[in-house]
Amino acid sequence: IAGLSLYFEDGHDDLDDFGFDDYGSECDGIRITAFLDAGQDNLTPLGRLEKYAFSENVFNRQIVARGLLDVLREFSDNENDFISVMETVARMSEDGEPTVRAELMEQVPNIAMFLHESRPNFPAAFSRYLVPIVVRYLTDPNNQVRKTSQAALLVLLEQGLISKADMETKVCPVLLDLTEPRSDDDYKIEAVAIMCKVVTMLSKDTVEHLLLPRFCDLCSDARLFQVRKVCAANFGEFCSIVGQEATEKLLMPKFFDLCSDSLWGIRKACAECFMMVSNSTSPEVRRAKLSPLFISLISDQSRWVRQAAFQSLGRFISTFANPSSTGLHFREDGALLEHVSSTDGEDMHNFDDNHSSAPGEMRGRFITTNSPTTTNNAKNAKDTEQTDENFNSFHYWRSPLPDISGELEMLSCQTSEEVIEKEERKEESELIESVEEEGKEDLAHSPVSEDKPKIQVSKHSAHTSLKKCIWSFPKLLTHSHMNCWTLSHHASPSLSFGHHFLMLCLQNVIPQQLLDQYLSMTDPARAQTVDTEIAKHCAFSLPGVALTLGRQNWHCLKDTYETLATDVQWKVRRTLAFSIHELAVILGDQLTAADLVPIFNGFLKDLDEVRIGVLKHLYDFLKLLHADKRREYLYQLQEFMVTDNSRNWRFRYELAEQLILIIELYSHYDVYDYLRQIALTLCSDKVSEVRWISYKLVVEILQKLYASGADDLGLNFINELTVRFCHCPKWVGRQAFAFICQAIVEEDCMPMDQFSQHLLPSLLSLSSDPVANVRVLVAKALRQSVMEKGKMGINSEIDLEETVMALQSDKDRDVRFFASLDPNKGLMDTAPLI
Repeated sequence: IAGLSLYFEDGHDDLDDFGFDDYGSECDGIRITAFLDAGQDNLTPLGRLEKYAFSENVFNRQIVARGLLDVLREFSDNENDFISVMETVARMSEDGEPTVRAELMEQVPNIAMFLHESRPNFPAAFSRYLVPIVVRYLTDPNNQVRKTSQAALLVLLEQGLISKADMETKVCPVLLDLTEPRSDDDYKIEAVAIMCKVVTMLSKDTVEHLLLPRFCDLCSDARLFQVRKVCAANFGEFCSIVGQEATEKLLMPKFFDLCSDSLWGIRKACAECFMMVSNSTSPEVRRAKLSPLFISLISDQSRWVRQAAFQSLGRFISTFANPSSTGLHFREDGALLEHVSSTDGEDMHNFDDNHSSAPGEMRGRFITTNSPTTTNNAKNAKDTEQTDENFNSFHYWRSPLPDISGELEMLSCQTSEEVIEKEERKEESELIESVEEEGKEDLAHSPVSEDKPKIQVSKHSAHTSLKKCIWSFPKLLTHSHMNCWTLSHHASPSLSFGHHFLMLCLQNVIPQQLLDQYLSMTDPARAQTVDTEIAKHCAFSLPGVALTLGRQNWHCLKDTYETLATDVQWKVRRTLAFSIHELAVILGDQLTAADLVPIFNGFLKDLDEVRIGVLKHLYDFLKLLHADKRREYLYQLQEFMVTDNSRNWRFRYELAEQLILIIELYSHYDVYDYLRQIALTLCSDKVSEVRWISYKLVVEILQKLYASGADDLGLNFINELTVRFCHCPKWVGRQAFAFICQAIVEEDCMPMDQFSQHLLPSLLSLSSDPVANVRVLVAKALRQSVMEKGKMGINSEIDLEETVMALQSDKDRDVRFFASLDPNKGLMDTAPLI
């Protein structure tokens, strides 16, 4: 029975009666175009296509619709037949059975791809026959057909198969008609959803002139909340497409209305897209309008809205980053690097322009290209002041204020201490005069005004007056800020309270309320009233927030970072472990050594789920440290060999990969003393994948030794490899020796004369190994690598040729194949043999 053909035979009396009925619904195994085969009806293939395409049997029409792609392949050689088939498809699209129309629409993307690849006149044929079908089905009365046409339209747009003219003249008018106020509710909701999806695939001009006015109207749809919810969820895409001017002029009023909508689901959708909206606005609008709006969402009465707002808080803060004052930039691959500032402002200007077109994936990690880290010297600060008009020069770039990249740097400025104190007193006096009247009025109504001034009594009247003014603004100065000043004031009496107040409270990179809300995400009360995983979201977005604030404001985040690093949830610590190397780039070597290294050391002793985050970027972190600090970790690399679960072989695999990179960070003596033993242990791992990568590690170590001129250490290592692998009682070890020898030759790790003297004899001895898999790799190493290099002594070459000839007559077929294979031909992968 299995040999019987499923094709239609010629002996049927009535092909129409036979049709496809006897096959039932499970006909995937038959050749769908079998109905085109010659029969007794004397019809041409096109005639039979017509017959079944418009048969009274619904199942026959379904089969024809499902097989249209194969039908087109059958008739693609003849232009007239092709046009006839396309006209038949157009007529079939008017079938009264919804299942037939749905089957037909499912094939449209496949047909379009086939035509695009095989037909020179694809645009004309596609626009004439298939686009009208897709557009018409968007208004089909059957829900399944409409859904299928919507999915097909998105696929066609993603593949770039629909022309701009067709979108503007055929697709967009239908979407606009379906979103009219008089349109049916179901059609309207579906049309809004499809319009918001296609907008990301259209040009700015098309969206701005055709779809933007209607989108603004839909945002204010008072009757259907589903429409407003779809608009809110896709608001960011529209903003990013139309640009800053249209966003601020037309979309911002609608966004404010959506953020205050009576339904919490709409407000939640607004909170989720807040970062994309913010990226499309100017810094002034972002600070003056969007920040208060976001604060209202964070304090929303709905827990779900607050939860979404806190999850988006870090991303929203990252949009405040100032490109003109950055000290970092991103490569094309997304790596964060130190930005070397040039004397001319042209490079910085180009970097600023590129910010607007930064990829969304980069922003998704909350480390955006508009980074705010400032340079540490006064010259760069002066240049930045000229190129950036948004910064307040009095508070931020005023020359008497020292660079606050760390307390160590501040304390080192002893030469200008008298000048600084003089200027501080002047600033404090100006600040007191500006807020004295308001301070007196608020002081009378403040509940803390009676007690707080009694905590600290300053010897200077300026300090006392300034504290009174600060207590008149209890919302601006938190209890943690006051404690921080108290401790710092006792530790460093030379640093005045006014200076600490400016340092702690008057950072103007982002609005202070946003920073306070972000710092509160580590509060345990937030986990119960907002989200149990709010600390994880805080940890995830912390590198982006640190990049925005800059290393000079790291003190604002330091306590929060330490709190997250000791969080009881391992997922929070794991998130920090995966991003600590990025944070090290942001902070620089001094702050990294002071604040990140202790936390990094704690992660090394944490759970495997946390350690893997450190291990994956171990090289990236170690290369940022000074050589003496980096050398301390040589003693701890061995600890990565111990895991909570011995079956976690991927942990050891990742260690081997990192060690290959780490080799360049240490001297050849350190590599030989510390990394060599770890590499040999990994080469004996139970898992093949770990051994495979470890063999490459061994080769890199040997290359390091010979490149550094340590031939004696290299020879000792070779002898150890020979004893451990070449004379290994297990065939896997002997096979590894053959692979290592081949890699040594291919990577030019050592001179060939030394290879022939120290490694070749041992390799040749394995040609008579009793295990065929060992001889296979020996044959491959000798024939494809060693013989190609040459440059060996006469005796070695003679022994090599004799051994290869012996392997060419080996009893094993695979050994003979590799021993006889031409090296110039494509090499076969022998990884499965290891």
